[in-house]
Amino acid sequence: MTLPEKRMKKLGLLPRLLIAIGMGILCGMVAPRTLIAIFATGNGIFSNFLNFCIPLIIIGFVVPGIGDLGAGAGKTLALTAGIAYLSTILAGSIAYGVDRALFPSFLEVGSIVMSGAQNAEETMVPALFEIQMPPLMDIMTALLMAFLLGLGIAVTKAQAMKKGFDEFQEVIFRLVKQIIIPLLPFHVFGIFANLTFSGTVFEILSVFIKVFGVILLLHLGILLLQYAIAGTAAHKNPLRLLKTMLPAYLTAIGTQSSAATIPVTVQCTEKNGVRRKIAEFVCPLCATIHLSGSTITITSCALAILLLNGQSIVFGDILPFILMLGVTMVAAPGVPGGAVMAALGILESMLGFNDTMLSLIIALYIAQDSLGTACNVTGDGAIAVLMDAITPQDETAA
Repeated sequence: MTLPEKRMKKLGLLPRLLIAIGMGILCGMVAPRTLIAIFATGNGIFSNFLNFCIPLIIIGFVVPGIGDLGAGAGKTLALTAGIAYLSTILAGSIAYGVDRALFPSFLEVGSIVMSGAQNAEETMVPALFEIQMPPLMDIMTALLMAFLLGLGIAVTKAQAMKKGFDEFQEVIFRLVKQIIIPLLPFHVFGIFANLTFSGTVFEILSVFIKVFGVILLLHLGILLLQYAIAGTAAHKNPLRLLKTMLPAYLTAIGTQSSAATIPVTVQCTEKNGVRRKIAEFVCPLCATIHLSGSTITITSCALAILLLNGQSIVFGDILPFILMLGVTMVAAPGVPGGAVMAALGILESMLGFNDTMLSLIIALYIAQDSLGTACNVTGDGAIAVLMDAITPQDETAA
């Protein structure tokens, strides 16, 4: 392996994506249409492969995730899971309300069509050929199967089946980590080269810089709300509680992984006066089931892409998506972009995302994944404070 290759391998996913976006834009400015068509062909093959994998990803991560919730289930587990889910749904709902109020001020509905063509200059260059890779089942079938199998394992404590799906999850985890994620920069390169060639990339980037600003404010807002509720219940200063969690927030930015941040999250939570037993139970559990920051990001990016594509959406349409999002991201893979990978199925089936829109939201989500993870992790500390306040001293956490 050459020195440049070693250096590229050491780069995190976000730097590689930023390099891919920059190179894609430069290539789109100077490359002939034939070369762009070759890139589009590679993008089409990757998109079809990704569509084939989506049902497998859903089953691989949702079944063990739901099954794990049944292991040693008690009142504390059920209450923690319920609060985490409500927090995730609340975050997505607030994000929709704020987005609908702010996005029209800087985002022109229908300005960038990603399905169909307005004219020759705005047409995405088509692929030279296509390789069909039909998935084993459709998205709703995969979701229903995952829910039924996961609940069945939790209720019956079917250990043999649980072990089998845990091993299947490991297979899918490696598929995502070692094949899909490494190929994403090349896929993003092709998408942005095509968008540049069609003349829409700079409008997209200028819009999403503002979208990211709104997302960051929403992250801060939901954290303040979470700690206001937890602080009120525990009779503690919310801002002081939030300040104590700052090391966990910064660690999550660096690691881009809720799981890798668990030791720091537990330590900060204990410094907030939470009983050790509660902290060591709630923080690891919420690391896999509480994704308020990720929900804000996915909801906001999805709404922006839909509006740019000329598709207006009302709360009655987005609420079922948010409700499903809170479930499908349970036990999302511990790799950068895991939450959005788990959400691809419902983005396609419930919001009608096509291949270009799915590719764009993957790139946009991963570009700020560390901030969403930091919001998730810091919010886990608020749930721990709340659980400590409402759980009797003599009640166990199992």
